Order: sequence, then C-alpha cells, then structure tokens
Amino acid sequence: MEYDKLVRDRIPEIIAENGGKCEIVKVKGKEYSRYLCKKLGEEVDEFRVDHNAEELADILEVVFALAADIGVDECELIDLRNKKREYRGGFEQGIVLKRTSC
Repeated sequence: MEYDKLVRDRIPEIIAENGGKCEIVKVKGKEYSRYLCKKLGEEVDEFRVDHNAEELADILEVVFALAADIGVDECELIDLRNKKREYRGGFEQGIVLKRTSC
C-alpha cells in the first residue's frame, strides 16, 4: 500500500512486529509542519465522520472546546491519549509512512 502521511512514532515498529515491512522518511522544519497540518485535517475529517473520543484523542491539543460540546470530558480524552501514546508513540520523530509490504 502507498501512503504519504505522518504516523505515530511506533507505527514502523508495530508493522515490523506484525511481519510487515515499511519505507519511511523523517521530516523536519517546514516539511514537518506541513505534514502536521495535513494530519490535523485528516483527523478532523475522521472526527466529523465518526464523532468518537478516540479521534478527539488524536487531535487533543485543538479539541478541548469541541469535546465539551459533545459531552466528553477532558480527563477521558487525556487518559485515552496517554494510553495511545504509550502503545504507538507520539509524533516527535516526524516519521512518514511511505509504503508497507508483507
């Protein structure tokens, strides 16, 4: 499969643990900012479709007001974010998944 999106830091490791291979590049500076903006748009689009707390966790920094609007409190979102970050990592390394294979 072909991708060109920013993924959480542990995604390449998780793909390998599941027997897959992937090609990545690490981005920095303006390119990193561009991928983050693109990621925010993807996550917001997913939230618009799904309206669930997990999507809000992906874009936590920009959605506290939105969460309150749908009745999800900050503590629930923070707990989910922390669990997801522990398992998959954050976005600090700028890892962009380019493709995977079996």
